[in-house]
Amino acid sequence: MIAKLTGTLDDFGADWAVIDVSGVGYLVHCSARTLSSLGVRGDRATVFTEMQVSESDVRLIGFASGAERDWFKLLTAVQGVGSKVALAILSALTTEELQRACAGGDAAMVARANGVGPKLAGRIVNELKEKAGGMATVPGTPGIAAADTPGAAGADAVSALQNLGFKPAIASAAVAHAIAELGEDAGLNDLVRVALRKAAG
Repeated sequence: MIAKLTGTLDDFGADWAVIDVSGVGYLVHCSARTLSSLGVRGDRATVFTEMQVSESDVRLIGFASGAERDWFKLLTAVQGVGSKVALAILSALTTEELQRACAGGDAAMVARANGVGPKLAGRIVNELKEKAGGMATVPGTPGIAAADTPGAAGADAVSALQNLGFKPAIASAAVAHAIAELGEDAGLNDLVRVALRKAAG
């Protein structure tokens, strides 16, 4: 069981990163918040990991903190919540927001995540209400207001953030900030990277 990786950030995409540990590249699937915390290619990075094994796949899920990993385990224990949905929730909400939503029965907050409907959100807060109070959390930055995002790369970046669990308004705002910072000629990967940092904090 691989519990933690420390190495060099070798590459990354919209929902994954490759961590080079002594010449071995580990592909880890991550939430937007974890990706935004890893820095840029060549940086030293540490991720806490959870290995998932199915009949057709073995994958590592990476987290910026042990608290995020613990919440992932808690979320995936709920019927109907797979790793993709759990990562979408952890992309859209900080662990503090998630704890508050579950403890307060606020299904609407959980439903902010991409792919989480009202019924599933209700099941999540109901099942986790009693457990949420004892869970560790880490600080984070909530979403920001909407803005326009010009250009094809901007549209693709917005789509990438929405696939990670951000609502359209939040994704658009983050990409707009990234375009303002990098310029309208910026490439898709750079836009996504900066937008993730803006959206996830």
